[in-house]
Amino acid sequence: MKKDAEQLPLRLSQLRAGTKATIHAHNEDSDFFITLMEMGCIPGEPVSIEMVAPMGDPLAIRIAGYYLSIRKRDAENIWVVLHP
Repeated sequence: MKKDAEQLPLRLSQLRAGTKATIHAHNEDSDFFITLMEMGCIPGEPVSIEMVAPMGDPLAIRIAGYYLSIRKRDAENIWVVLHP
């Protein structure tokens, strides 16, 4: 089985605008974990980075058919796999 760099999980906060990925996992020790799950940030869900604020915080993502603004520190707790 071939392991590409694209298949390694990355933090959502590391992605640039225009990047598409799939949620792989969460850091469950985050206080925001349940809220993220309720907003549709669940493993297996496609996500795309729509915009990044000029200073890098917050991020605007598209997930589950809607746009969501998320703080960079919360995006650091979401692990994603890039789309090929």
